[in-house]
Amino acid sequence: MSDLLYAAYPYVKSFHVMSVIAWLAGLFYLPRLLVYHAERAGNSGEMVETFRIMERKLIRLIMNPAMTATWIFGLTLVFTPGLVDWSMIWPWTKAAAVLGMTWFHHWLSRQRKIMATEPAPFPGRTYRMMNEVPTVLMAVIVLSVIVKF
Repeated sequence: MSDLLYAAYPYVKSFHVMSVIAWLAGLFYLPRLLVYHAERAGNSGEMVETFRIMERKLIRLIMNPAMTATWIFGLTLVFTPGLVDWSMIWPWTKAAAVLGMTWFHHWLSRQRKIMATEPAPFPGRTYRMMNEVPTVLMAVIVLSVIVKF
């Protein structure tokens, strides 16, 4: 690694980890909000409006910026020479899980947009089950990076 890359590496990695933590916090919390929103009777009222505000702010102010930062810092690490051995399996399993996490983020965003004006398209149970997706993907990512299989 060049001197500049060597000096920047711990900072890039630190910001990557911090942005991943913020992104995962949102990916764990938004499905719970959608559960409560979906289980509220009707499509109007003060509580439903509160859920809509919370969901919108979570996506726009925390999750979207955190996902973007995660991708920027992660790609910076990927393109740092000597850090990733693409002949191994782990970078591919991590990449697949990160793409899955990104798909899940967009799915949640779409659910939030629908529920901003309409009743929930799915029952609360569906959102409860979907709440497990980021946990499984996180496990795949962490095992891929730490174990390096």
